[in-house]
Amino acid sequence: MKIVIASDSFKGSLSGETINSIWQKITCAERDKYIIVPLLVADGGDGTLDAIIKQKNGTIVPVEVSGPLFEPVLSRYGVFGDSAVISVCECSGLTLIPDNKRNPLRTTSYGTGELIRRAVLSGKKKIYITLGGSATNDGGVGALTALGFKFIKKDGSTSKGTGDELSEIVSVDDSCAIDLSCTEIIILSDVTNTFTGEKGAVRTFARQKGANDAEIELLESGMLNFQKILEKRYKSDVNAIVGGGAAGGMGAGLSLMLNARIVSGVEEILKIVEFDEIIKDADYIITGEGRIDGQSKDGKVISGIIKHAKKYKKPVIAIVGTIGNDYEELYGHGLTSVFSIIDKPSLLEDILSHSEKLYEKTALNVLRLL
Repeated sequence: MKIVIASDSFKGSLSGETINSIWQKITCAERDKYIIVPLLVADGGDGTLDAIIKQKNGTIVPVEVSGPLFEPVLSRYGVFGDSAVISVCECSGLTLIPDNKRNPLRTTSYGTGELIRRAVLSGKKKIYITLGGSATNDGGVGALTALGFKFIKKDGSTSKGTGDELSEIVSVDDSCAIDLSCTEIIILSDVTNTFTGEKGAVRTFARQKGANDAEIELLESGMLNFQKILEKRYKSDVNAIVGGGAAGGMGAGLSLMLNARIVSGVEEILKIVEFDEIIKDADYIITGEGRIDGQSKDGKVISGIIKHAKKYKKPVIAIVGTIGNDYEELYGHGLTSVFSIIDKPSLLEDILSHSEKLYEKTALNVLRLL
């Protein structure tokens, strides 16, 4: 019996590697009965860098760059073959800033641009950029500044690349921009939000990055100004870019100015790990994430897994942390069944501290059904 394990991590508790290890552990006594194929998958958010690099037997490269508050931080990116993987959360991420200093008016994606520059100058021909977990709302101006673009403000000075200066930008000078003619840039997004508007970067994500009501209005005004500049320059509707609002608008900014391609994170990762080929002769697929609900069908790992499994009529079982509202909608998309690892009313800290044992217990029960 071939069982493919393709689970997202459970944020704050279980990594994909731990989940894979649990399945190998509980089946090791019956290796003649079970063939376990462990995969590392993600959706373009946290964990995507490690998932790709470990799956492709790549290498992690440590490097010091500018953090989201311009302070030096020890970051990293991954390489395999002629490709590089850059994760925004590793250099411009929210977790790099203490709670009391979080403010997307002040943060920058400059460090992301520094990593892109390093990858290009090292000769990488394909660069994957994962956008989840950012602390920024600068439309990608910070990253683009690090790549040689100059954003000219009303007073003639150059923007340093923060959210509070978006409203002052009047033009763009690309005469010193890095040459990307031999480089393909692919942006992996885990959201579909627009650049501006009610479902845009600011109104959806700025508050969780530290902005208050007044700051949200300032940021939205700045984004609208930058949107006009982009639309005039590229003759395109910025809000038509699916995922353009990801990472504080970095999705649209990099897509247009670097001629990058935005794709679904989970779809691209499943392509990288050759998921379709692996599941063709599988008997079961085990997936999961920390929480499943109706929104899990929108660009998350589970949605990608069941979409591909459905093509080959493969049963998909989800083992999750918690089960939220409208999870039943996924049955219509190809999900076979769902199991929660929570077996009794418990405090969150107790669940997190015992998550490995809880997952193993649930996996054993699922295994008995197969």
